[in-house]
Amino acid sequence: MSVLVDTSALLAVLDADDESHSAAGETWVRLLERSEDIYCTSYILVESFALVQNRLGIPAVRVLVEDVLPVLRVHWVSPEEHRAAVSALLTAGRRNLSLVDCVSFESMRRSGVTSAFAFDVILRSRASGC
Repeated sequence: MSVLVDTSALLAVLDADDESHSAAGETWVRLLERSEDIYCTSYILVESFALVQNRLGIPAVRVLVEDVLPVLRVHWVSPEEHRAAVSALLTAGRRNLSLVDCVSFESMRRSGVTSAFAFDVILRSRASGC
């Protein structure tokens, strides 16, 4: 089974001060122990790098690169997926919905993935509008 890991989950795994850190760590270990196919999109990576660097600094980015990324399968977003996600974003017309979220949903739809490891309310709810 494949599981999409979102920026909110990656940040929670890395940030000991995050309110979801404990739950994130437990989930992360469980996914690794079950040898789940843990994947993310290239857009999630860009968002995660920026957020981790801004909030936690370069040492945390190094942990992301050296310890987390090696176990992730990265899906590189195609121009078609990008266009579909932009269209979904504009159609939804919601301020609290990001392009990264819409790309995640588009990627999940195209690959048949139904599970996401996220603490982001948008990704956790199935009725995102994307």
